[in-house]
Amino acid sequence: MSFQTTYGPDGRLRVAILGCTGSIGTQALDVCRQHADLLQVTALSVNSSTSELVAAAREFSVPAVAVADVAHGDDAVLQELPEGTKIGVGAQAVCELARRDDVDCVLVAIVGAAGLEASHAALTSNKRLALANKESLVVGGDLLMPLAQPGQLIPVDSEHSAIYQCYLGENPREAHCIWLTCSGGPFFGRTRGELDRVTRADALAHPTWAMGAKITVDSATLMNKGLERIEAMHLFNCDLDFINVVVQRQSKIHSMVEFADGSVMAHLGASDMRIPIQFAFSYPERWDTPAPRIDFRELG
Repeated sequence: MSFQTTYGPDGRLRVAILGCTGSIGTQALDVCRQHADLLQVTALSVNSSTSELVAAAREFSVPAVAVADVAHGDDAVLQELPEGTKIGVGAQAVCELARRDDVDCVLVAIVGAAGLEASHAALTSNKRLALANKESLVVGGDLLMPLAQPGQLIPVDSEHSAIYQCYLGENPREAHCIWLTCSGGPFFGRTRGELDRVTRADALAHPTWAMGAKITVDSATLMNKGLERIEAMHLFNCDLDFINVVVQRQSKIHSMVEFADGSVMAHLGASDMRIPIQFAFSYPERWDTPAPRIDFRELG
């Protein structure tokens, strides 16, 4: 039986954004601005960026927030939270946001393995999990995937959202392989000698995606693509050898699934993370995009 998402009394999806000041979190808030008639932000968490947390809580009139880093739990700026907003401090307080009765969907955009417990809390509390934390599956895929009902866990990584959508309406047993695309990062085509002289700034200059520092550096070294293969293995219940990595420099083909008859389903679109974030909120519907559209007549 497929998972049934709950909604608020006014029909809006009530969203908890865990890690609301990172790249994914801030873009998720933009999606919520664009679709205020469909989405309600009811919980927010940060690690230590309390000023940004207060600003977002005031903008969206959020009833509950959490600060993961206990060293920032008493920051003076937290006194400026909206009247009545509940605040928790520590890692467990972040997980408690995922269990709240006024939350229907939990976006886990926490960096690193710290996202595992929050992802577990969302699934075991019967919430939709919009997963932007690949480390949850890399270190705990065998724990999380058996808990996820069909349609409950929606991946937010652009590649995995693409693969998920390519499988919609298809029989996964008829798939021949997955094509996981890769931009190649800022160092594509450089010689070993040239790589000896690259700097941190060079690694952070991704050619197509605007992301946080950690994932941008991991993309430059291609470590991120290794993690994404493991993530795909758990999400789509396949072996690593079933997942091929191919460089697609323009980042317009976000990934593909090839089927037994030779047909290939590909997901294309702008290089904008708001598209997969919004899909994780809107599924099974599709809403107007906040992102710019591609004119395929102008692609090289």
